[in-house]
Amino acid sequence: MHGISFQLFFISAVGAVNGTLRLSSRLALFYQEVAMLVSKLPNVGTTIFTRMSQLAADVGALNLSQGFPDFDGPQALREAVARHVMGGHNQYSPMTGLPSLRQQVAAKIARSYGVQCDADSEITITPGATEAIFCAVQALIRPGDEAIVLDPCYDSYEPSVELAGGRCVHVPLALPDFAVDWQRLADAITPRTRLIFLNSPHNPSGALLTRADLDKLAELIRGRDIHVISDEVYEHLIYDGQRHASVLAHEELYQRAFVVSSFGKTYHVTGWKTGYVVAPPALTAELRKIHQYVNFCGVTPLQFGLAEFMAAHPEHVEELPAFYQAKRDLFCDLLADSRFTFTRAPGTYFQLADYSAIRPDLDDVAMAEWLTREHGVAAIPVSVFYQSAPEDMRLVRFCFAKREETLREAAEKLCAV
Repeated sequence: MHGISFQLFFISAVGAVNGTLRLSSRLALFYQEVAMLVSKLPNVGTTIFTRMSQLAADVGALNLSQGFPDFDGPQALREAVARHVMGGHNQYSPMTGLPSLRQQVAAKIARSYGVQCDADSEITITPGATEAIFCAVQALIRPGDEAIVLDPCYDSYEPSVELAGGRCVHVPLALPDFAVDWQRLADAITPRTRLIFLNSPHNPSGALLTRADLDKLAELIRGRDIHVISDEVYEHLIYDGQRHASVLAHEELYQRAFVVSSFGKTYHVTGWKTGYVVAPPALTAELRKIHQYVNFCGVTPLQFGLAEFMAAHPEHVEELPAFYQAKRDLFCDLLADSRFTFTRAPGTYFQLADYSAIRPDLDDVAMAEWLTREHGVAAIPVSVFYQSAPEDMRLVRFCFAKREETLREAAEKLCAV
């Protein structure tokens, strides 16, 4: 590097003396090429979620693409955070998270799943669920290792694995109900497999894993050096009387699992980027080694506010299924007269819709853009959640975490398509 810098200086000086800067310009370009950064993620660009939200804003469309509510979180929660900001709780929290918030998470887990987790040794508060997933991957994956992802899947899984030197093996879920194909999953396991990602309720489909599914997975990886990251950020958004089958409540699987969840999804405050991860003490210790150098801690007043609200309003979690099921049912009822076809999502706040009867000539990316530009409703194409989507797939994803008037206006536009 020093030699190149010296040559650049020397030839620049000679060029100036001789009145010719052509050689120095060429050398400067050569120097830029030598110093160019080689991307660790060459296939990663701006996400479809950012692109579609920006397109919706540009053309004034209703944004049913990216997964966030267009209404605010509970007033009592927001007021609690404001009090803690004004009360001086603005310095670093403990690296593991505020003790009172970790205790509230433990209490919620006990109420929801009948499981006792140690707030000190098993629960870590993180700045968002995505950071928790990233740190868990870094703790587990070494160069040459393989991680199995079930397509379609959330887009952060694969880059996290690649940055750790591993590679993802993609196993497609069985259509049309997005169920695990257990034979294909078994066939994908090799001596290099170190990790399997689960996501239930599932983004983008809303599909649910059952206790029987967890039993099958436990049997499949028993006696193997394979861990699980269970992405359960939509754990409380389950409908039609169904119950969430959490890895937290599966004693065998939990011993080799990181279970990730999100305050943002549960309390309608996605922009707060606050989540948590639960794991046995030995796994938690390894995750925290990485977490402390990625973010160190989450935002302190948010943690105080969440802890206060959770203690005062444990009923919030119990009320969520009915709250979001009403929105799902309203949206689906309003779409009944449209040319979209769909099966009501059993979980999450996303609804898939098949547009084969409308524009079968368009792939789903083109369809999402066409809906946004020409009909004023932004959606997400499902193919972007795949490594290789089925060629005949004609599905888009709508987010129904919206006010009633937004859903009614969107449905009116979609029924006119």
